[in-house]
Amino acid sequence: MGAWTFADVWEAIAAKAPDRPVVAQGPREITWGQFDARADALAAHMIAKGVSHEAKVAAYLFNGPEYLETYFAAFKAGIAPINTNYRYGGEELVYLFDNADAEVVVFHAGFTATIEAIRHRLPKVKLWIGVSEPGHAVPVWADDYDAIVSGPAPQRPFRAPWGRSGQDLLLLYTGGTTGMPKGVMWRQDDLFNVIGAGGQAARGVEPVASIQEAGDRVNPAEPAPAVSLICCPLMHGTGQFSAFITMNMGGTVALLPSRGFSAIELWNEAERLKADGIVIVGLAFSTPMLEALEANPGRWDLSNVKMMSSSGSMWSQENKRGLLSFCTNAMIFDSFGSSEAVGMGASASAPGAEVETAAFMLGPNCAVFTEEGRRVVPGSGERGLVAVSGFLPAGYYKDPEKSDRTFKVIEGQRWSVPGDWAEVNTDGTLKLLGRGSQCINTGGEKVFPEEVEEALKTHLHVRDAVVVGVPDARFGERICAVVEPDGAHDLTLADLSEHVRAQLAPYKAPRELVVVDTIGRAPNGKVDYKGVKERALKALGVGA
Repeated sequence: MGAWTFADVWEAIAAKAPDRPVVAQGPREITWGQFDARADALAAHMIAKGVSHEAKVAAYLFNGPEYLETYFAAFKAGIAPINTNYRYGGEELVYLFDNADAEVVVFHAGFTATIEAIRHRLPKVKLWIGVSEPGHAVPVWADDYDAIVSGPAPQRPFRAPWGRSGQDLLLLYTGGTTGMPKGVMWRQDDLFNVIGAGGQAARGVEPVASIQEAGDRVNPAEPAPAVSLICCPLMHGTGQFSAFITMNMGGTVALLPSRGFSAIELWNEAERLKADGIVIVGLAFSTPMLEALEANPGRWDLSNVKMMSSSGSMWSQENKRGLLSFCTNAMIFDSFGSSEAVGMGASASAPGAEVETAAFMLGPNCAVFTEEGRRVVPGSGERGLVAVSGFLPAGYYKDPEKSDRTFKVIEGQRWSVPGDWAEVNTDGTLKLLGRGSQCINTGGEKVFPEEVEEALKTHLHVRDAVVVGVPDARFGERICAVVEPDGAHDLTLADLSEHVRAQLAPYKAPRELVVVDTIGRAPNGKVDYKGVKERALKALGVGA
């Protein structure tokens, strides 16, 4: 069994480059030395308060140094960190904290009123730690985060009595598109390896073979090997794992100063920090980013940007082409995966070669299988489920039934099969179809919404689009396009249906159209299909 732990790697880097920034957010910078000391103090405090081995600590926080410090402290202490969606309401939080068996919750003080309403329903939580913020003091029933991390740790580096193990967990809770959140159990050794083992091919950084090498290769006299501007929330896998990749190389994680997304602020920070990497999630970010560049030509020096990466949300080729026309030294890396299946596929786009390089290639440990467990033959036109093997999660926390449905033994090997359908083209690239749970059955034909959405997004005046099925007396369901226009042109159903028919089979063209001001994507770029469908049904005056 592997023995990699994030705490060991980050401590080695902090010892070698204590004065290099590890987190930058607006005017605030935390050096690697400060990061290590603050996490030591927080880890020691949790253990002193009676937190047990393999306990769970929830990060109920906006983006900021405190988020990553909480994770570092948990790794040091041999306890499991849990992401928490800061958009959740009281009932969702009760479910999450109870399901995860959280013993500690680290929270921004602005959430105090929400927590006070549910605290009596969470007897497993033995320690609340509040992070003060402007206008919000830490409540009397919580320990003060800043007071804890600014104090000395009794031991440097801190180690819990039970030590550390590569089998120590990180729980990544994912809501998906249906059902209650489920906790994906990542062992640290598996996660460290699957996200590059201290390296990143796109930056030309090789994996490390030992903890000592992770520290030894850091040269404090040289600039950081990576400055990643992570624009998406750390509470989601894309932001969180991207931050870990950067930190494992001894780099600097840059976070946007504001909590509301601003493309102007993004480009200002990218220029100011000389970021070489920008991490986003699809259209929710790329569309306003491109619009800002088009409205302000020549405003920013983006020559340092070498890569833009996105994961978790499909987005348009036109957006990629537009961004690359401004960031002429960059490549766009699009990864296809999920919380329980990292690295299922990837594509790369370069200026002038967007179309040729944009197709998703199967990852080295990936395959597409039919529901019967047969490999899909390239070029056969057969549909199957994308699967990944290699370094995988242990399963879903406290849900063996769901674990068995997702993590399957095929051809004598363990695979993660989260439910993404695809065809395999003759050249081995993937034609992604979408999640089976969202599949629309119209007249006996199966239509994957994402396939139609991608066709709609290529329309000149469509800013964003979601496709849902609405009841139909004859065909069971008919396809409804929920479209966010660019405001420059009145969209009609006939126009959009014709546009889709030019790319896909006629039965996949929308039969209904609902125009909205905004699709309302979540910060991770994902869509609440249930909520969008309810909006569509109401707009059309149709019952579910």
